[in-house]
Amino acid sequence: MTRKVRNFEGLSRGVKTSASGDAENIKYAKEGAFNAAVREPVPDYNASEAEKVIQGGNNSWIVLGRDRPNSLSSGYGGLGHTQSGAIDIVVGRMAPEPREVDENGEKLVVDSNFYTDAARIYISQKTDIDENFALAKGSLGNSNGKSGIGIKADHVRMVGREGIKLVTRTDLQNSIGGDVRSVGGIDLIAGNDDEDLQPFVKGTNMVEAMDQLVFHVSKLNGIVDSLLMVQMQFNQILTSHFHHSPFFGIPTSPSIPVVQGGAQTMLKHFKDTKRSLMTHKANLEFYKASYLTVSGDKWILSRYNNVN
Repeated sequence: MTRKVRNFEGLSRGVKTSASGDAENIKYAKEGAFNAAVREPVPDYNASEAEKVIQGGNNSWIVLGRDRPNSLSSGYGGLGHTQSGAIDIVVGRMAPEPREVDENGEKLVVDSNFYTDAARIYISQKTDIDENFALAKGSLGNSNGKSGIGIKADHVRMVGREGIKLVTRTDLQNSIGGDVRSVGGIDLIAGNDDEDLQPFVKGTNMVEAMDQLVFHVSKLNGIVDSLLMVQMQFNQILTSHFHHSPFFGIPTSPSIPVVQGGAQTMLKHFKDTKRSLMTHKANLEFYKASYLTVSGDKWILSRYNNVN
């Protein structure tokens, strides 16, 4: 989706840029180049008396106050709780259509909106962080009345020049003095849909399991090969089998169909079955070398990332 590079819709009537090309509009159309100041639509923030608001001028804000995800009555600050300090760093209030005036030309005053504001880092001493950002419960459930940090934007990047760790349960108590009784895991939830949330596979154990499977399949290959060799020996004996006649014990002639069938069967066993078993054995070794060894081109473990 493409948007205007310079959008002055929503400015008050006196400075609104239109296509008329008058001097005032030309003036504002030229502003902002080389990161100079530019007049753009920015709504006012409905600050409470307990909040210190730092406004950057171009719809960028830092609000120092208490837990308040939306209106003055929201959050633990709205309930009058102590120990609920918060820092709200936000850019782009009313995104994607910011305005400084309403349809009647009256100044717009807005609350924080965790759904539509363009980007935000929210830090609170006491908050319902999952509910604030409308997050799926996952296997961890929702955090209520505890410290939390939420980061939201169209795209979020975390860059560590020498590595990134996601670590849980570093302390024995949480921010409200409660004991941390269990190890909280890490949920990766795409699409905010936890319906089919499943555990990670532990790579080393997976390789060990697959290695054992290859071993057992290889043993099965040997069992079938042994069975084939015994069967071929029996077929050879059966092919040349004859009986002694009751006339002075003279040997009878072998059965023509048995001789022909036995010879064909032994040939097919040798050409097809035996060769297929050899190919199967080689394929197993190639599979193991490719996927289950660290030097393989398709080594199934990450060479960089680990999970417990």
